[in-house]
Amino acid sequence: MIKHSLVRLLQPLSFFNTRRTREIFKVNPTSNPVRIEAEETDIHVFDYDATKLEERRFPRVADCFQYRNNNHVTWINIDGIRKADVEEICQHFNIHYLIAEDILSIGQRPKMDELDPVLYCLLNMLYFNESNGSVETEQISLVLGKGFVISIQEIPEKDVFGTIREKLKLTGSKLRSSGADYLYYCLLDMIVDHYFVVMEKLSTRIEQIEERVIRRSDKRALAEINNLRKELFVLKGNVSPVRDLINGFIRSESDLLEEKNTKYFKDVLDHIVQANDLAENLRDLMINVQDLYISQVNLKMNEVMKVMAIVTCVLTPATVIGGIFGMNFEIIPLSQHPNGFYLTLLVMAITMAVFLLYFWRKRWL
Repeated sequence: MIKHSLVRLLQPLSFFNTRRTREIFKVNPTSNPVRIEAEETDIHVFDYDATKLEERRFPRVADCFQYRNNNHVTWINIDGIRKADVEEICQHFNIHYLIAEDILSIGQRPKMDELDPVLYCLLNMLYFNESNGSVETEQISLVLGKGFVISIQEIPEKDVFGTIREKLKLTGSKLRSSGADYLYYCLLDMIVDHYFVVMEKLSTRIEQIEERVIRRSDKRALAEINNLRKELFVLKGNVSPVRDLINGFIRSESDLLEEKNTKYFKDVLDHIVQANDLAENLRDLMINVQDLYISQVNLKMNEVMKVMAIVTCVLTPATVIGGIFGMNFEIIPLSQHPNGFYLTLLVMAITMAVFLLYFWRKRWL
């Protein structure tokens, strides 16, 4: 086993993560996805109005049904996806079965649907894994109904809504005095704003690779460039569709969205447009780094060829002189001279020195 590990380590292409490519392109929308159900489900409920706040956790989905139609704003956050739980909560809150299928799907493109009596959107929260330099995604579904918001996440350990929970605990905050659509906006805004955190990490990684390429252009640097381009592909694929998603809410005429809150969704649109432009810039910068790598490799090759050409030019006169004096003729100049050998070496050295001086004057050295 140790022998096989060493062989894999010594292979020239071992730096290139081809498995990541398969992970990115493994989704086939025509096949039925097989989702591994969560072992545990954590239901976190915030039920509030301008004066009161109730925060509770439940182990079962059915425990949160009591908050429907209570004239308060209710946020039900479910960590961990189970088919039975999704179907149960969709049935109780009168959510269309197509939305339940989207919640249970894998690798869906970010989208927005308006199926009475709810608004639904699906998108990915992004995280940057510092250990392997990859962009990790977590699918999240957001459902907006009359007086309630349901958010369903895949991984309990990863969450970007901590700031919103803290604001809900502040009496008199705008979040507490607003409706469910404003809470919905806050959740979308928090997800989009976290995209910039991931892009900042990627930008730092690109700068590091650029410095590495300038210092030393080797196969490891090429592998890092290749792997980072894949992560930028993941970033672009998740950020770009969110623009159409937000536009769907702005154009929607649903009664669930108050007209006075349209400006907040337009603010999210501005953020996602900026994020999309930044993702494009990062991709262009990565292409420039790749071009820099190619230029550095060509420059290194030119330096090697220049040294070889100089060595060849410098040694050629000595080779010619040595060849002439090594011919089998009876009469050769200086062959009978007591210092002929040393004079020949002196001529060779002077010729080589003249060539070196000429190359130095031309700034080829």
